[in-house]
Amino acid sequence: MKFIDLTQPFSATTPVFPGDPPLSFEPCAHIEKDGYNDHEITMKMHVGTHMDAPLHMIENGKRMAEIPVDRFMGPGVVVDARGKAIIDADLLVNAKISEGAIMLVATGYDKKYGSDEYFTTCPVVTEVFAAELVKAKVKMLCLDTAGPDQPPYPVHKMLLGNDILIIENL
Repeated sequence: MKFIDLTQPFSATTPVFPGDPPLSFEPCAHIEKDGYNDHEITMKMHVGTHMDAPLHMIENGKRMAEIPVDRFMGPGVVVDARGKAIIDADLLVNAKISEGAIMLVATGYDKKYGSDEYFTTCPVVTEVFAAELVKAKVKMLCLDTAGPDQPPYPVHKMLLGNDILIIENL
């Protein structure tokens, strides 16, 4: 088995969602003075590569700590959506999705990570695509974008309401 790290680097310059406070990453202990190094991080929880738990959009939804660890592993299915502004169910026609799969949608938008347009013009997932994932009983949807949809977040609510986790900013 080969592991591939798809996370974005995390540092004081990690981009934040427009309107969110900037990330603060400051040293608070130094080896020379304290005998160890440590840092204080101040941020919202939706910074950089992260996973959305149902509680993010679903009243009384599960917190991340309530989700069994086996939900974070499974066979991966990659859908190539590069160049698409709309991620629709037609992309799933030839995909072999088994129950418990982890769906990765590659849009290529990660190349824009850190730019202003990354948050404002990213591809969006349709409710029809999301409904197909619910029907297939996947464990999670993983994206190289800031998220699957825009306000009022119908795709977030559909997936998280069906206990399908969402990974953003790969």
